[in-house]
Amino acid sequence: MTVTRFAPSPNGALHLGHAYAAIVAADRAAQDGGTMLLRIEDIDGPRSRPELADEFRADLAWLGLSWREVGAQSGRIAAYRAAAASLRADGLLYPCSCTRAEIAAHATQSGPDGPIYPGTCRHRPPAPDAPLAWRLDMAAAVSRAGPLTWFDERRGEQRAEPAMFGDVVLWRKDAPASYHLAATLDDATDGVSVVTRGIDLFRASHVHRLLQALLDLPVPRWHHHPVLVGADGHKLAKRRGSAGLAERRRAGEDGAALRIAIQAGLFDTGVSLADTIDLAP
Repeated sequence: MTVTRFAPSPNGALHLGHAYAAIVAADRAAQDGGTMLLRIEDIDGPRSRPELADEFRADLAWLGLSWREVGAQSGRIAAYRAAAASLRADGLLYPCSCTRAEIAAHATQSGPDGPIYPGTCRHRPPAPDAPLAWRLDMAAAVSRAGPLTWFDERRGEQRAEPAMFGDVVLWRKDAPASYHLAATLDDATDGVSVVTRGIDLFRASHVHRLLQALLDLPVPRWHHHPVLVGADGHKLAKRRGSAGLAERRRAGEDGAALRIAIQAGLFDTGVSLADTIDLAP
């Protein structure tokens, strides 16, 4: 039985792009009588607004979706900490006190997340009394794991190439686990068998496959779907003020009709699907 998940962060209202992602997850689970999980990813520090979780539930119900809710990320910190400690014990994490400005000034390459960390703190002790992040020693991790593959339902078998990210942060200075560590652990804990998410996160799956190998976690399949973009070609996003589902719901719009339209590929004027990996940030 397929288990998928929809995992929004409560730092802004859900919009049409979220509706599309939730519908894809629900429809993929329904193909063989499976289940879509709802997981609230609420560890983004002060940007997380607990009251928005109720809005998310109301929005999903308005769309006519059903789900089973699992524990929010804020209740899983101990598990993230234990995983990071395990990686540190294996010699795969090192502390880093570098700022974003320092990294940008010294980086010589760019990766999917921006400037690739130049390894400054890997070769020297971090600055004393500075806030610390913990980075994955990518070369050591890849050597430890050996060759890996993963399978995307829309693009077939992939050779894992996490080194394109460089030494990614797994434990943040300003919050607990990074997206890479938290999402990988959560999907394993929740028994997710098909990870549905936007094509903009396709490359992140290379890192997640590596973490699964290092932490001895089960390996799901992936389903990277198109994302919705506006007339400017940018992905719909909370920070760009994309129209919220709650706003449409309160205006009396028919949520079930909207879901049917989305399933048929009919979107708002100026909104379309993009199915490429190299999307504008």
